[in-house]
This record gives sequence, structure tokens and C-alpha cells, in this order.
Amino acid sequence: MSEQILEKENFLPEEMGQNLEIVALKKASYPWWKTFILAILGGIFIAFGAMFTTTVCSGSSNIPYGLSRLLAGASFSLGLILVILSGAELFTGSTIVSVGVANKKISLAKLIKNWGLVYLGNFIGSLLIALLVFFGKQYLFGNGVIGINAVNIALSKLHHTFGESISLGILCNMLVCLAIWLTYSTKSVAGKIMALIFPITAFVAAGFEHSVANMYFVPIAWLIKNFNPNFVVNINTVDLTWSHFLLGNLLPVTIGNIIGGVFIWLTFNFLYKKHA
Repeated sequence: MSEQILEKENFLPEEMGQNLEIVALKKASYPWWKTFILAILGGIFIAFGAMFTTTVCSGSSNIPYGLSRLLAGASFSLGLILVILSGAELFTGSTIVSVGVANKKISLAKLIKNWGLVYLGNFIGSLLIALLVFFGKQYLFGNGVIGINAVNIALSKLHHTFGESISLGILCNMLVCLAIWLTYSTKSVAGKIMALIFPITAFVAAGFEHSVANMYFVPIAWLIKNFNPNFVVNINTVDLTWSHFLLGNLLPVTIGNIIGGVFIWLTFNFLYKKHA
């Protein structure tokens, strides 16, 4: 059976389900430095997607809202495509390691260690790109419309309540993990890319919250506010603080992402574990 699966190019859900525990164990078995480096790359790649989205949707006030969100989602898909095809580590996707815990193959301590390393690495990678974008003054392109859009995106995220952020985080990672799940259905690069685009576009278009993406969206706006204050003189940026970001946005969104991701992976593990 396993040899037949290896020879195939496309897989049924029952066959895809056989990969869940394998992937979870593989991720948990990496040496800490490899996990950390892959996580930094994951943060960099998601930041590239966030930067692309910010640029594409800048100055789009004359475009219908739905179409603008569609463009935002399609452009953000770049980040997940880079993560999946490069093998980088992403916190939202690393919720799959929970399958190993559920199947009693991985300890809870090992899960926490993996998530901690990936989360920290993602944060470092995202901040690195935010700093490079700021010091490269990319936000000033287009007569500053990119920077204005960057600040408005960050503020929109900071204006959600704690409960709203958790709910939006759950919905986001359900779609992200479903996108990753769909990539298990094929071996082809084109197939994996197509599997990713629609779920990722959907979560961004709908305005759901991704913790790693926010590690770029909010810091780049904070940098603009604090190191080029004249740029935001006509925008109310009182909520654009680190404390508000970490406690009012990143914490609840992270909680939501964990719930949404674990729900998807454990559901598929329950349905298809018997076939492994």
C-alpha cells in the first residue's frame, strides 16, 4: 500500500491522512537550530506576502471593496507559497504537531518547545523585513500611498476587541490549515500552488487574522509612526503601541490560530488515523 502511494501523483483524503502523523513527528524531530532557522525564513516569507499585499492594495480607494480584498488575498498567497515550497516553518502550520501529542507520539513539552521556537523565529523574520522595508523607504513609493495603507491596515487590526480577534484568528487558521491539507493531495508544484491560492485568498479577503502576518503589518506601521512622525500627522495613531499590539491583537489572534489549527488537524487525524 505504501509503495503504491509513493508512486501516485494525486491522493485521496484517506491517503492524505496518512501523512499527518508523519509530518508532525518530522517537525518535532528537527534539531532546535534547524527549526529556528526555518522559522526565521517562514517569518521572512510571510512578511514578503504582507508587503506585497500592502503595495498592491495601496491607492485603491476607487476599486470596489470586494475586488480590493480579492487582490489583497491573491497577493498575500505569495507568502504561503514560499513557505510550503521551501519547507520553511510557520507557526500557524506547526499546529499540526498537535497530532503527535494526540496520538501519544510526542510529549506536550516537545510540542511547546517546537511552537516556541517557531513563533520566535517567525517574529524575528517578520521584524527583519519590516526594518528593511522601512529603512529602504519603500513605504514612500507612490507618493506615500503605500505607507498610508500600511498604517491604516495596522490600525484596523488594533481596533478589534479581544473576543473578535480570537474568532478571526480561529477562522483564519482553519483556512490556512485547510490550504496546507490540500497540498498533501498532490506532488506537483503547480498543484500545490493552486491548492494554496483559494483558501489563503479567502481568509485575507474576509479580513481574518493571521498572527505571523501581523508580526509584519503592525511593526512596519509602528516604525513609520515613531521614526517619521510627520508622515502620519493627519492620522490618529494613538492605538499604535507595542503594548496594544502584543496584548490586544497578537495574543488573542495567536490563541485563535491555535484553536483553529488544532481543530482542523485533530479532526482529520480522527477521521483518517485508522488508515495509517
